[in-house]
Amino acid sequence: MLTRKITFGMLLALSTLLTGSAALAQEADAPVAEAAKPAAETASNLNAMLWLMGGLTGLIIFVLLMLFALLWQMRPLLREVYAIETIRESWYGRALGLFLGDTVSLTGKYKEDVMAGHDYDGITEYDNDLPPWWKYGFYATIVFGVVYFVHYHVTDTGKLSDAEYQHEMAEAAMLAAKLGANDDPNKPTDYKPLMAAADLETGKTLFVQNCAACHGQAGEGKVGPNLTDEYWLHGGEVNKVYKTVKFGVTNKGMVAWKGKLSSKQMLQVSSYILSIQGTNPANAKAPQGEKEAATKPVAML
Repeated sequence: MLTRKITFGMLLALSTLLTGSAALAQEADAPVAEAAKPAAETASNLNAMLWLMGGLTGLIIFVLLMLFALLWQMRPLLREVYAIETIRESWYGRALGLFLGDTVSLTGKYKEDVMAGHDYDGITEYDNDLPPWWKYGFYATIVFGVVYFVHYHVTDTGKLSDAEYQHEMAEAAMLAAKLGANDDPNKPTDYKPLMAAADLETGKTLFVQNCAACHGQAGEGKVGPNLTDEYWLHGGEVNKVYKTVKFGVTNKGMVAWKGKLSSKQMLQVSSYILSIQGTNPANAKAPQGEKEAATKPVAML
């Protein structure tokens, strides 16, 4: 009865697949209007192919499930077959044993009545071999080692760490060239702090609008570090401050302001940050980083 149900289910699934495939084939072979675009034809054919592949995949999964269900129902008969010693010792017999729940092919047979003949201070041991699962793992490491050696050291198809580093550096250089010199964080700059009162006032406005949430209204530090002392995490020279403002410090939560502020605005903010050195605001955060005397701009009236 179960076999009939399984056979009927397989035939029904196959019939559905063939019917769907025929319909898709008719749709694909139907005359296309003269005004139809080649892109639409390609999309239609691709859609039909995807449906066909999906149907075949579903059929394969269905057949495998039915086969597993059939074998599950045949367990009593399979146990009788597995009881035959010649079959049990074969490779397919060991696979059958795993299906039936016998893990001896992985754990091995433990001999509790055969001693190894070793005696150390009254401690003896049984004459048991290493479990098969351990041997299989050891053999797998040997195969992996050979493949690794051939791949990386004989055929040179794989890149070692130094070659990977050089390749990544070359890609970074190409990316920097594509983005432009102004977007290369490794390119040094030679800006000077802005001294004009208008620039420092603009820098203060930008600082209050964009930076005060993390560094405080007066630069005393909140989530971010105190910007009024002589200690710096990423350098207190104007070009270093400019770089920090422009590219940010993502792992510390400092966002990059490039694309949000212009180059002049970032330099104005950087100059303003240097101008508040030594102001000693209330509730200033404890120093962080390395001590470095920064050049403090003085407003030029």
